[in-house]
Amino acid sequence: MARAPGSVRAAATLGLSSLLALGGCGFHLEGRTPLPAKVLTPYLEAEDRQSDFVQSLERALRANGAQLAPDRTKASAVVSILKESFKPRVLSVSNLNQPNEYELTYTVSFSVTAGDQELLPPQEISTTRDYSFDARLLLAKGHEADILRGAMARDLADMVMRRLARL
Repeated sequence: MARAPGSVRAAATLGLSSLLALGGCGFHLEGRTPLPAKVLTPYLEAEDRQSDFVQSLERALRANGAQLAPDRTKASAVVSILKESFKPRVLSVSNLNQPNEYELTYTVSFSVTAGDQELLPPQEISTTRDYSFDARLLLAKGHEADILRGAMARDLADMVMRRLARL
């Protein structure tokens, strides 16, 4: 079945309009956040530089074109990680008083400065996940909690990147 030339033209016009609308609204492929010039050479200040979150944020900054400064004096901005916590909480227990379900909360407080100027005041972000627990599968469930922690750290790093992109 052949299409009429008008319907092909209409479909092409609709497709082009959709692409232009996505570009105009600030749409970007996931994982890529264009950074403004003032945060392209950031120094990442953190108490624990090996934490899941700090490692995820470093990777995200590099993936989006930032070159991390080796010290504060060479940085265009300082991203300070003020607090980082990961807390499990029991959501439900069995009739034998064994945990059945946990809630994991990962919280980060951060601020961004450039010289004496405060670009982002101290702010707190967090993400929460829950997962089922079975004591018979202790090793597997421990591994699942580690995987969730890493995924939550990446989610928090993405949230920080979106805020940095709006500066």
